[in-house]
Amino acid sequence: MAQARAGLRSRTGWSAAALLPLAFLGLFFAWPVLAIVSLGLREGGVAGALVAGDTWELVGFTLGQAAASTVVAVVAGLPVAFVLARCRIRGLGLVRAAVMVPFVLPTVVVGLAFRTFWPDGGVLPIVLANAFFNVAVVARTVGGLWAHTDRRAEDAARALGASRPRAFLSVVLPALAPAVGSAAAVVFLFCATSFGVVLVLGGSRYRTLETEIYLRTVELFDLSGAAALSLLQFLAVLAVLVLGALARRRRETALSLRGREELARRPSGGERVVVAAAGLVVVALLTPVVGLVTRSLSTRDGWSFAGYAALATRGERGTLAVTGIDAAVNSLRTAFDATLVALVVGVFSAVVLVGLRRSGARIAEVLDTALMLPLGVSAVTVGFGYLITMDALPGDFRTSPLLVPLAQALVVTPLIVRMVLPVLRAVDERLRQAAATLGASPWRVWREVDLPLTGRSLVAAAGFGYVVALGEFGATSFLARPDAPTLPVVIARLMSRPGELNSQMAYAACALLMVVTVGCVLLIERLRVPSSGEF
Repeated sequence: MAQARAGLRSRTGWSAAALLPLAFLGLFFAWPVLAIVSLGLREGGVAGALVAGDTWELVGFTLGQAAASTVVAVVAGLPVAFVLARCRIRGLGLVRAAVMVPFVLPTVVVGLAFRTFWPDGGVLPIVLANAFFNVAVVARTVGGLWAHTDRRAEDAARALGASRPRAFLSVVLPALAPAVGSAAAVVFLFCATSFGVVLVLGGSRYRTLETEIYLRTVELFDLSGAAALSLLQFLAVLAVLVLGALARRRRETALSLRGREELARRPSGGERVVVAAAGLVVVALLTPVVGLVTRSLSTRDGWSFAGYAALATRGERGTLAVTGIDAAVNSLRTAFDATLVALVVGVFSAVVLVGLRRSGARIAEVLDTALMLPLGVSAVTVGFGYLITMDALPGDFRTSPLLVPLAQALVVTPLIVRMVLPVLRAVDERLRQAAATLGASPWRVWREVDLPLTGRSLVAAAGFGYVVALGEFGATSFLARPDAPTLPVVIARLMSRPGELNSQMAYAACALLMVVTVGCVLLIERLRVPSSGEF
């Protein structure tokens, strides 16, 4: 009886704590989104937009390019996942970092990188660019399970005469299916809501729901049409999140306690072919990066650092309201604020999720799904919702310098949760119970037990969130003021203006963002706990 009462108190306490992150999401996510959708509904025309033929053409192209990108990312990511999980080779840390860099690059940077090879854009570069972003998701998610999967079943199948491909298809792939499904759901979500890549490479010929919402909201002021598209996007995102949650739960259940060191070995025989395929994938991922750096140094007159020098100016004929250096400083400051907010909310949410699941509270799945929703809802919808709702807060929050960091924090928070949550779950509950038995308060248990064991992952999550916030483009492009733009916004503005110097400045700014990104990723890899999260 006493144990039942203790369990009830635990569930009640954790459920009450879950109200804090839900309140944050309600105030800075649900309220702005519902406001913009209700505004469109009040103006009418939503039904007409839903039955229009061009709307479903947009839906078809959005889902089609997302599906194609997901297939490419999964096929390219599986060999890399094998190398990260099962191979003991030199330079494995560099391979892991090289795969991770594309995922955290700003979307506008990747779009420009692929434009160096496809100046006119098109469907193929859109698909390849979205897959380029998400190979890391497949490699990390599948590799995390693969590294803990007992390989003796595969060896037994080989000993009974099965070929290596047959052993993989009949033994290994079924065991990896939960991780592959989870990764595919996340990749599909990212590709379906891709903004900067489609905006740069698609132009006016190819549009997705995300870019069409931007067009109808910002340029046409068609709120009813934008609301209809937002509703369609939200329903699709919710379905993908539910499928991803189911696959993620199966993947977590499938994990065993075998360590990676016990499973990793030097590749032999046909495994060398897979390693070679992974090497080709890494080379393909680095090619756009190298092409972009080369483009930033090349002009019609030969090699030049003119673009980098021009970052101290406002561009050709005063294109910008501030200099490129001012925009870079503003980007660093804004990303720091966003990361701080996201780290507080994300870590607290992860702690609450662990407590909810250990206590058996049903609200755990609700909170987990709610935290992922900002990844799939149009950043333009959120940004425009801020402008029509935040004046109701004290002091007219629309003019606050925290507006852009809050929008960026909404994107970063789910990623931090996905990185920190598995590490917190891995903390031995017996250690926490022993500390509590000795009289430690919940705060001291966290400080003395959880924090030392998860500290490295917290720093890695902060670094990861920082580079994602640094390159955020969707919401920032809508909310940033002309006198306080971030570097990705400046890059897009420079590319939309004529003049070779503007183009060189844009490519030089992209190269600088890549340097910062690579440095942060290398730091993350040194601090990261192996197989500690999905990203």
